[in-house]
Amino acid sequence: MPIVDLKSQLENLIKLQTIDSEIYGLKHEKDSKPQEIKALEASFEEKKAHLSSLEKSLLDLQKQRKDKELELATKEESSKKLQTQLYSLKTNKEYQAMLQQINDAKTDASVIEDKILELFDQADKVKTETEREKEHLKEEEKGFNAQKEKVEDRIKEIDGRLAQLEAQRKQVMPEIEPKILKQYERILSNREGLAIVDVKDNSCGGCNMFVPPQVINLIKMYERIITCEVCNRILYIADESSS
Repeated sequence: MPIVDLKSQLENLIKLQTIDSEIYGLKHEKDSKPQEIKALEASFEEKKAHLSSLEKSLLDLQKQRKDKELELATKEESSKKLQTQLYSLKTNKEYQAMLQQINDAKTDASVIEDKILELFDQADKVKTETEREKEHLKEEEKGFNAQKEKVEDRIKEIDGRLAQLEAQRKQVMPEIEPKILKQYERILSNREGLAIVDVKDNSCGGCNMFVPPQVINLIKMYERIITCEVCNRILYIADESSS
């Protein structure tokens, strides 16, 4: 039995689809926002980790320098003790052996001093880089907070627009017969937010598959809802369905 005023029903479905398409797009955008914020946070945390690494390197270099300074002090103390013992030796052989120990200690001390100077130089470079990175991170934090706030503001905008669209949806829904609405919403959920499409150049506006002339004739008759044989979306002819 033909549905009463199917043309009007299709027109209301088209209005509803316009609303639902925007809703689907906005929800999809909103769903991507947490990941966008997560990516911003990850990028900022990576920069913070780099600064932490520099600070750790600086502490390690400072510790190495202190260890070497302690080692140098021990060598110098040892050299002094050997020096005081030098003139108490009785034989030339013992004297020469002690001199060699003193010279070895001085050589070791010289190597340690060179290492201390090298560590000083390395620490200064890392300290300079650390200070520069701290300043850079302050600017990065400002940028990060601004970008995050922008994303959060966009989420609020989306929520506001979705509330408007839901209100519009509720105005259109009562104009559609329950059975047709149920069919539409089932297709909507199964076809990524697109339930009703027009036929252009004998092609389905949803899947682009060929729509035979006899099917187009059935659409124009407005006796029943016609769906695409491939994607199952509701079909309409734009010119015929426009008021």
